[in-house]
Amino acid sequence: MNGSTIRELHMMEDLDAVSLFYADIWGSRPGSSPISAEVMRALAHTGNYVAGAYEDGRLVGASVAFFGEPVGTSLHSHITAALAGRGVGLALKMHQRQWALAHRLGRITWTYDPLIRRNAYFNLAKLGARPEDYLTSFYGSMHDTINGGDESDRVLVAWDLTAPGPPEAIEPPAGAAHGLRNHDGRPETGATDAETVLVDLPDDIETLRLTDPGAARAWRLAVRETLGGLLAEGALVVGFHERRRYVVRRSTTRA
Repeated sequence: MNGSTIRELHMMEDLDAVSLFYADIWGSRPGSSPISAEVMRALAHTGNYVAGAYEDGRLVGASVAFFGEPVGTSLHSHITAALAGRGVGLALKMHQRQWALAHRLGRITWTYDPLIRRNAYFNLAKLGARPEDYLTSFYGSMHDTINGGDESDRVLVAWDLTAPGPPEAIEPPAGAAHGLRNHDGRPETGATDAETVLVDLPDDIETLRLTDPGAARAWRLAVRETLGGLLAEGALVVGFHERRRYVVRRSTTRA
């Protein structure tokens, strides 16, 4: 991210710009930014994390996080967004990581839509965060451009800041079985008791919500049943294979 800077934000004019930036990224209705400048002001004033990334004075990314449970050990990252193709998203997470470590915190949590492949790859493969819980319709029905009226299922991930770095790419073992397969753009479920289960994702769920809402709904329910069911059983997501499928292991220890 050459020529870019990341800094904490406190002034209302900066926070107003971030609120508008988020509204533009999410395609929110006027006056319906995912987070208001006033809320960010309150969070920043009480010692939480509010930061913006700039290139030549232009806002190109921002992140907002607050202290979470367990108290004194965790930071919860509520919202992060960046313009694509600049490496800003990764730089923001690294800045957030350093901020958390400076505040003697050992982990950062956040939620993301488990159907969006690029986010799953970034969170699991690039950062090394790991899913801990599947949250059904966490924010209710959402009507911005990205979510397109879909139910807001989310996966809660935790990033261990004491880990040496992102894990190496994982290859599923020979006995792995597809609990959910992408078959000609539609979800195809398969009952399996395999120790390692693969959960495919659609190629582009955001486009699918616009072009084929029925297929998008089918994917939502299939991933909820398969991935959500496995996590509820205590299975662990140990990797993200070929940028398109979760690798889930029925195990009592994390890989």
